[in-house]
Amino acid sequence: MNDLTPPLHSLSHITDWVFDLDNTLYPRECNLFAQIDVRITHYVMDLTKLDFEAARALQKTYYRDFGTTLNGLMQRHEVDPDHFLSSVHAIDYSPVEAHPDLVAAIGALPGRKFILTNGDVGHARSVLARLGGDDLFEHVYDIRAMTYVPKPHREAYAGFFATHGVDPTRAVMFDDLEKNLVVPHEMGMATVQVVAGPDFAHEQVDEWELGRGSSAHVHHITDDLARFLRERP
Repeated sequence: MNDLTPPLHSLSHITDWVFDLDNTLYPRECNLFAQIDVRITHYVMDLTKLDFEAARALQKTYYRDFGTTLNGLMQRHEVDPDHFLSSVHAIDYSPVEAHPDLVAAIGALPGRKFILTNGDVGHARSVLARLGGDDLFEHVYDIRAMTYVPKPHREAYAGFFATHGVDPTRAVMFDDLEKNLVVPHEMGMATVQVVAGPDFAHEQVDEWELGRGSSAHVHHITDDLARFLRERP
């Protein structure tokens, strides 16, 4: 399947293409983020001395309420963000397969291409190397550039726009999480939610993480990013 909603908004005016990284530029089905997710749980366990289930519940609460678990841990436990990021990204990247069709589709887009991620640059570069798209993007605007205030907070987007001279009315945001598209829509961006296939389920993924937007702030939904970009409205 491609675009799962009627084409409500044309993208013909877009000059800046802004992509989330995790579960967006690679399919959620490869379960790369599941590795990070487990490492975050163990990080919370080591920090709080909670058992697995309690640490996991706290992790997901912070993820939902603070935008990232890291933000919650910084706010409530004063963790060192560099230590956290290096710990949770010590993963096996081999599940991310080369995707020449996606690389070609992004490369053919008219204008600048950016990554706006709550992860860090090192993690993004590792993913892009696996995809085969090391030189696709003008810049990776990461959690450090956000001064650790992540999406969906307005400051994350505003800082990105200011740093790179992005006019949000001529830009589009691609993200897997519906909540991360609220502010982009409010600021004038076009929005595309990139979702897993309809049959995807995983014990580590809460229902809200797989929600498909039905509100005005989600302009398009797709479970095939490469095809959507080739056939963009």
